[in-house]
Amino acid sequence: MAEKHFQQKLSFLEKAGYSGGDAAANFVFMTMILFQTSFYTDVFGISAGAAAAILMAARLWDAFFDPIMGFMADRTQTRWGRFRPWVLWTAFPWAVVMVLAYTTPKGWGMGAMIAYAAITNILLMTLYSMNNMPYSALGGVMTGDVNERAKLNSFRFVAVNIAQFIVGGFTLPLVAKFAAGHDRQYGWQMTMGIWAVLCLVLFFITFATTKERIQPVTQEKSSPKQDFAALLKNNPWKVMFFMTLVHFAILSFRGGALYNYYHHYADKTALFDWVASLHLTAAPLVAGAPAPGGILEWFGYIVHADRSDLANSNVADVANSLINMIGTGVTIIIILLSPALSRKFGKKAIAVGGFALASIGSLAFYLLSPTNIAGMIALTVLIAIVYAPTIPLVWAIYADVADYSEWKTGRRFTGIVFATIGFALKLGLALGSSSFLWIMAGFFNYDPKQSDLPQAVEGYRACSSIVVGILFGICTILLIAYQINKRMTIQMADELAERRKKITTA
Repeated sequence: MAEKHFQQKLSFLEKAGYSGGDAAANFVFMTMILFQTSFYTDVFGISAGAAAAILMAARLWDAFFDPIMGFMADRTQTRWGRFRPWVLWTAFPWAVVMVLAYTTPKGWGMGAMIAYAAITNILLMTLYSMNNMPYSALGGVMTGDVNERAKLNSFRFVAVNIAQFIVGGFTLPLVAKFAAGHDRQYGWQMTMGIWAVLCLVLFFITFATTKERIQPVTQEKSSPKQDFAALLKNNPWKVMFFMTLVHFAILSFRGGALYNYYHHYADKTALFDWVASLHLTAAPLVAGAPAPGGILEWFGYIVHADRSDLANSNVADVANSLINMIGTGVTIIIILLSPALSRKFGKKAIAVGGFALASIGSLAFYLLSPTNIAGMIALTVLIAIVYAPTIPLVWAIYADVADYSEWKTGRRFTGIVFATIGFALKLGLALGSSSFLWIMAGFFNYDPKQSDLPQAVEGYRACSSIVVGILFGICTILLIAYQINKRMTIQMADELAERRKKITTA
């Protein structure tokens, strides 16, 4: 029998607790988006071609595993629900493999190194799917109230962006700090160990504070083939599948491109002057002298360097991290406005406008000179303002797609909807990361050992702006084609609520 509280208002604790699960996932996700390509080539020590192949293989496997995971989650039966248990079951293995994936073995041959990177990355992506796909579906069954869903996703993506703020702002400085006296390989292992412990705690909080309430109106048994056949008749799902593929290709492509943009295109002297204006520079450290104390020193946020000799300093790490933090901080603030914007204009209208303006802002990056740090910051803030409202609303749209299937067919398969969207997401990530490396190698003669060559630097500039802007434009066109508008969303919610009400009173 269907749960009576399908229109349940969610407490602050449950919304905050649910949001912790995706915050945890983003310690892996954003590290992957921002740093994984450079980690494999610059720290782990493998070629761009090998790194691209590993990223593609791991994410393609993950993409194909997502529908299997969705089928399994939809058919999971426990006293805790269908989706919530997976958050608990995967928490500890996730933390262990997360550290292993960013550990560099010592004294191994290149073939063994590539195999280790591939295996640990595939394991991490598998656990990511086993955890995050059910987690995402969980948000669709905690309440049937469309406004509560919008609020839930706002909480979720505030937490996500806090995690992204931490990852984007503190990973590179911590790596540099732990690397002092060791190497960057040790710095990465220690930093990921800290993030792994945080993930473990957050997953336990999510499991302990959430509850599944929405059950299918009917409990018909079906095969994966039948579920997928029904899904192919869902036109909104088709649009969101392709939009998601392009959207997440943007994120991984842009992350790899911008890392190199700030480390190789942006002028290090201009970056140093900006960091100095924030009082985050100091004289070079004397060899053998004890490290200075203080919280900023502990996090690696002080640039100890001479302005005339910045080649081996951490100025790009610190400046890149600060700009990441500025963008993410703005995103967190603007996300809070998304429920109100959704109620007033509808999810589709906000998403279309946000992606279109993000396309224009990204294209404008190409016009900036290497010394125009103020312009880089201004465009980062502008893109964050227009893109931020779309983040929670796109995920709320996925729940609407699941509603649409139930509305049209009478059968609900939330897990398979989120799983196939997850397939598109992972395939997009794979294509984004690998395409960046392939474009750089194929068109700009990219060599990780000579990453400052003029042709490669022009590649970082073009990829960060022109390619990203075009991809945002493609997303805009797909969202215009998406047919569920504000009026239809309300109609579906009302009719589905009425159907469930009839079941509970029968």
